[in-house]
Amino acid sequence: MNTALDTIVSTPDGALRAELQADGQRWRDCKKLAGKVAVITGGSTGMGLATARRFVEEGMDHVFITGRRKDVLNEAVAEVGEKATGIPGDVANLSDLDCLYEVIERYGRKLDVIFANAGVALLAPFGNVDEKFFDLHFNANVKGLFFQCKRGCHL
Repeated sequence: MNTALDTIVSTPDGALRAELQADGQRWRDCKKLAGKVAVITGGSTGMGLATARRFVEEGMDHVFITGRRKDVLNEAVAEVGEKATGIPGDVANLSDLDCLYEVIERYGRKLDVIFANAGVALLAPFGNVDEKFFDLHFNANVKGLFFQCKRGCHL
């Protein structure tokens, strides 16, 4: 098959597209993330799930997503598709992070992207904040973030 690349253009949504002249195919997406592997903590819902879907759309080879609720995580993996692996866990729990990175190491590929998305944002009046409330936020948003990045940077 003879394919000639005529031009590369930017579309209104910011994606790059290449104009092709081959077998009636006129346009194809330029896969910016082709060959890459990512981990997204808090990837079961919201921004994390949307990012996982987008990474796969942009050609990412594989995305590992985490979440605390296994049923919601399973639904997210089904939605993202075969290029996703769900690993249940809580980023505030260091043994859960160890399990996450053991699974990624067994995958046998370098980790290219860490999207440290998991976090907690509950609200309470200042006078009502107790040690348990503080620890919940600090462990997820600071300790979890630090150790997921520290461990992931070594893969």
